[in-house]
Amino acid sequence: MNLGLVSSVDLVFEMMDVGNMKLQADELRVARGGKEILHGLSFHVSAGEVYALLGGNGAGKSTTLLSFLGFIEPTSGAVNVNGQSVTSNLTQARSAIAYLAEAAKLYEHLDARENLTYFLQLADKQVDSNAIEAALDRVALRGDARGQRLKGYSKGMRQKVAIALAILRDTDILLLDEPTSGLDPTAIDEFHHLVRALADAGKAILMVTHDVYGACHVADKIGLLKSGNLVGEFTAEAGQSIDTELVHRAFAQKDAP
Repeated sequence: MNLGLVSSVDLVFEMMDVGNMKLQADELRVARGGKEILHGLSFHVSAGEVYALLGGNGAGKSTTLLSFLGFIEPTSGAVNVNGQSVTSNLTQARSAIAYLAEAAKLYEHLDARENLTYFLQLADKQVDSNAIEAALDRVALRGDARGQRLKGYSKGMRQKVAIALAILRDTDILLLDEPTSGLDPTAIDEFHHLVRALADAGKAILMVTHDVYGACHVADKIGLLKSGNLVGEFTAEAGQSIDTELVHRAFAQKDAP
């Protein structure tokens, strides 16, 4: 398998289909509390692609997501959604994105169907009961659980409801923040299959994670993020997964004194 690790200075946007590009960070710098968190971050995510931003705690992964959502303004550089600046077009940017947080904020006193109906109404999205059942089928939530209050759900079941909501919002872009954290191996495999299917259907997916194996299993590209710097990228060949050992070695090399 021919996988290339490239340095951040080589991450240029040559030969891109701009109309196909859904997310772009261009020399993004972000400071919080007087400290610079991201140091000139550049990458892009196209339609039909899963991009995993991989790094440890404090690497700047969540700051990157919050920048695309417009909750943090760049110190310099730019973040674009569908070719438009998030800073200048915040409403349009957010309307194009479905965001799945690490701990999905759902109502425990409501069941799965009620949660979906409520949050879709907040988003001014009208769907019928058949569409809701189809989305819950797609995430493989058990039929007997759908009418139960979320108070008794496992984290994996809650994540299924949250991803069903993202599906029903029918956006072109998904942002996933540590989506498999705390899930059991079976739930992780199910989640990865679903993410892959969504990308194959044309969604652009940016997933931030510290899970090397999961990133290699599901992503088309992996960006290695350390201390706010994108230190390299791996790209999978068509139909193949990224080699886990190569990524592990890259982390070890970059972490070496």
